[in-house]
Amino acid sequence: MLKSEYHARIEAPEMRDYGVYLQCDKLLQCQKPLAEMVNADELQFQIVHQVEELWMKLIAYTLADVLDYLEKADTHRIVTLMGRVHRLMRLMTAQLDVLETMSPKEYQQIRLQLGNGSGQESPGFKLLLRMPPDLWRAFKAAYLDGRGLSVEDIYDARYDHGDAYVVAEALIEFDELFQKFRANHLYLIHRSIGLGSRSLKGRPVEMLEGGARHRFFPELWDIRCDMTDRWGAEYGTVRESISHCPHAKAG
Repeated sequence: MLKSEYHARIEAPEMRDYGVYLQCDKLLQCQKPLAEMVNADELQFQIVHQVEELWMKLIAYTLADVLDYLEKADTHRIVTLMGRVHRLMRLMTAQLDVLETMSPKEYQQIRLQLGNGSGQESPGFKLLLRMPPDLWRAFKAAYLDGRGLSVEDIYDARYDHGDAYVVAEALIEFDELFQKFRANHLYLIHRSIGLGSRSLKGRPVEMLEGGARHRFFPELWDIRCDMTDRWGAEYGTVRESISHCPHAKAG
């Protein structure tokens, strides 16, 4: 079968119930016509980014449910749904690797098709950036203030690996995975256009590095430093080497 015949079948798939339910006819028309692609890599560029938007839609939808369950302090539901969010974040990060199969030159040809657009305008990404403050307020109201607890209590002074701790760890894992996604995206930019270049908005791409260092829940990160510093003050920041202990084995 000729390449053009395969292309025709790709763009006009045979539709039965499964395809109808998934609206595959509409889904497969969300990309540029194959004959209009600037190069053979543009289809994968569009699909990867469109799929990212779909995953972010599902993440935002799930986090909206998490907000409701945070208000009810329904820990089991929160942990289950946050587990889904964590898996989605890993999927988003892993699929960025597909874009590394493009050469810098091929990416530049595709980049010209974006007009003045850039990933910083991603509607899904911008929505996810707005949600963590609401998640934190709901967590704080239900699991900290509502129970007379502080972050220091659940991690150290009154640590019991209870509900408040488990939910806090689910939140910080989302934070960590989101920042790993941003870091991986930064490496993709390194590889495709370099960090010394300017973005399509005319701003230095290095600005993205600041975003990769952002933390959604700084209180949950800072408590670890506070605890380590406090413990260090108790046993001393410089300790005797265990290699001098009488029971230490000779090398």
